[in-house]
Amino acid sequence: MSRHRAVSLAALILVVGALATGCGSSSSSSSPSHSFTGDAYPGVDAAATRHVESPIYSGNVNRLKVAWSIPIAGKGANGSYASTPAIVNGVVYSQDLESNVQAIDLESGDVLWEKMYESPSHGPNGLAIADGRVYGATASEAFALDQKSGKGLWKVSLGGTVDMAPGVDGGRVYASTVPQTPDGEEKPGAVGTLWALDGKTGKKLWHFDTAPEGLWGKPKINSGGGIWYPPSFDEKGDAYVGTGSPAPAPGTAEHPWGSSRPGRNLYTDSMLKLDPDTGKLLWYYQETPHDIYGWDFQNSPIVTESGNREVAIGSGKAGFVVAVDVKTGKLVWRMHVGIHNGHDKDPLYALRGEDDRIRTGRVEPGLLGGVIAPLASDDERVYVPIVDRAMTLRSGSEVAEGNADTGEVTALDLETGGILWESSLNSPIYGALLAVNDLVFATSAEGFIHALNVNSGSEVWGAKLPSGSNAGVMISGDMLVTGAGRPTADGRPARLVAYKLGG
Repeated sequence: MSRHRAVSLAALILVVGALATGCGSSSSSSSPSHSFTGDAYPGVDAAATRHVESPIYSGNVNRLKVAWSIPIAGKGANGSYASTPAIVNGVVYSQDLESNVQAIDLESGDVLWEKMYESPSHGPNGLAIADGRVYGATASEAFALDQKSGKGLWKVSLGGTVDMAPGVDGGRVYASTVPQTPDGEEKPGAVGTLWALDGKTGKKLWHFDTAPEGLWGKPKINSGGGIWYPPSFDEKGDAYVGTGSPAPAPGTAEHPWGSSRPGRNLYTDSMLKLDPDTGKLLWYYQETPHDIYGWDFQNSPIVTESGNREVAIGSGKAGFVVAVDVKTGKLVWRMHVGIHNGHDKDPLYALRGEDDRIRTGRVEPGLLGGVIAPLASDDERVYVPIVDRAMTLRSGSEVAEGNADTGEVTALDLETGGILWESSLNSPIYGALLAVNDLVFATSAEGFIHALNVNSGSEVWGAKLPSGSNAGVMISGDMLVTGAGRPTADGRPARLVAYKLGG
């Protein structure tokens, strides 16, 4: 863990010392006042802790004022924006849901360069910055851009739909397909595949299929696997991955309760540890064998220490957070979060053919409930964003999605998994959390940003965003940047917003 925290602190020192105003525009020219160096990860560091160093804390957070905001033009299936901005050395790197990329001066909001792809994605997408390059993906390709100019360096088709920010470590870029269309519809016969690419050239080094090509017996009906969020990495460079669910869910009229795909449906709804040189599977932990509710276990695992043990912390839509031993993949602790109403064992009943034990009616978490966005963690706690959303189970082949009701942030003890506090919000949380000092930040679907005290969960500061939000928060120095691009009933505009201490 020392490596990741040291990198994060070193990056902070560079950022604080290099916040330049710049004079960029919407053209591809860049300001000479920016060094255009340094790395930035979607999860803040390689371990995906989403924990930053900053002068912002509970004693001055109420001094955050809007410094600038700029329009977000792109549109995808889930609005205009669903990523976390990446910030390094005074430059914000941002990707919208048409895969378009901008480099923006952190202080002024001036656009330094932009690269237009106009390739709609349902997200969550985003960027990683390393070795002088900006890595990202369109709806079907991974790409690298020059960090200084935005010039395209390489792009490569991954043979399917892509909707994630890439992972970067050890000179490799990791990106995965998902078994869906760019609009988010299930694609029968599709297997989610993780690719490792050479960061300099884009050459494909290896791939790992997160579901078998035979798709458990009926590839004309079934699909599964894939990755939403980037892998995380330990100090040795081993990769940790959270995977998506199998389909159809809950089943079809001819094959109810997932009977077209008998068995556990490996490696869906799982955390995987992979060798970075070969892609060899080192171990797996499956959270939901034979999933019938679309309970992806999709979030980037957090690699950290729990007591005297190094663990990887995974989470997903089933509404459970788990810590597993990084050496063995064995469970250390497991905790349910959010609202559960007695359906947690339904996939197990379906796996065993005990269909008569599954009750129809209201099911919580629903298809879009549980833990949808990435967690954050400091040295003591794990902070969990929660969507309390139900669905109605009508039969073994039909569900109706419910309405989003509320959201929560829950803090768990890092060593035991015990619940320390729960903070209810009036809107679901679809964006990743961010921890800094004694605060954890969350954005809500209705368009608010919340700063909660890490010791109590009480709200210390809040602000209304220009629109709803699916996006995470990023902080650099005394500035905070987030996207507001989720459609709202009143048609508010999508914008990228920066806040600064003292305005």
